[in-house]
Amino acid sequence: MRCALLQLTASDDPAENLSQVLVMAEEAVADGAGFVLTPEVTNCLSSNRAHQNEVLRHEENDPTLASLQDFAARRGIWLSIGSLALKTTDPDGRFANRSFLVGPDGSIAARYDKIHMFDVEISETESYRESAGYRPGDRAVIAKTPFGTIGLSVCYDLRFPGLYRALALAGADILLVPAAFSSLTGPVHWEPLLRARAIENGAWVLATGQTGQHAASSGALRKTHGHSLVVSPWGEVIADAGTAPGIVSFTLNLAEVAAARRKIPSLHAGEPYSLPK
Repeated sequence: MRCALLQLTASDDPAENLSQVLVMAEEAVADGAGFVLTPEVTNCLSSNRAHQNEVLRHEENDPTLASLQDFAARRGIWLSIGSLALKTTDPDGRFANRSFLVGPDGSIAARYDKIHMFDVEISETESYRESAGYRPGDRAVIAKTPFGTIGLSVCYDLRFPGLYRALALAGADILLVPAAFSSLTGPVHWEPLLRARAIENGAWVLATGQTGQHAASSGALRKTHGHSLVVSPWGEVIADAGTAPGIVSFTLNLAEVAAARRKIPSLHAGEPYSLPK
């Protein structure tokens, strides 16, 4: 399967972001991609809750989702929408950070709400409290496709290896990690964590990222790490998008999953043990 990772510098304007995604997706399909992937918060990267309340929509009314479903159907491709920021009916008004896998008929093959919220204090000047604006999901998700079984995750999930082990044990041989990764932690943590998840599970890891300085009409500005990566089941970096917006294409070979798991059969190995007291 020919795959294409779309690395974006999204703003807080959903219409503007959608226009950019469609142009890049058309280019990727023209180059032969049958599976196109976008990063976390493809529709709107914003930290301003008032602005989000103004521009975000519920899933059934979201124009980005509808347009990308239509695109997938018209081009007959699989499409991973890394995530969309969406309104919910929760009484506390929190949003969902929801990933979608769209099939070549335009239907939604899988949905996944980001489980682990990015509640951190990286430095005196940079802290995040994602749970204040977004409600966490509570269910791990896999989806079977003709080219492999996909395990869904989003960004901060990457730091919780148990989730990826559960996905792999459930049959996933392709792990998706769409992200808007911090530019402070990214240089040290992003690649090692992605390679570890690939090695631990003998799975392809496809990590599509936001990158650069993100324009915003209001609220604090964000800067993200970029470096969308493709990591093989053996832990090798096959492609690195660097820090500019653009497209990374490669051909996914599922036989490499079987080969890696045959060489290092740790996924289904191990001895029982008691926990320390």
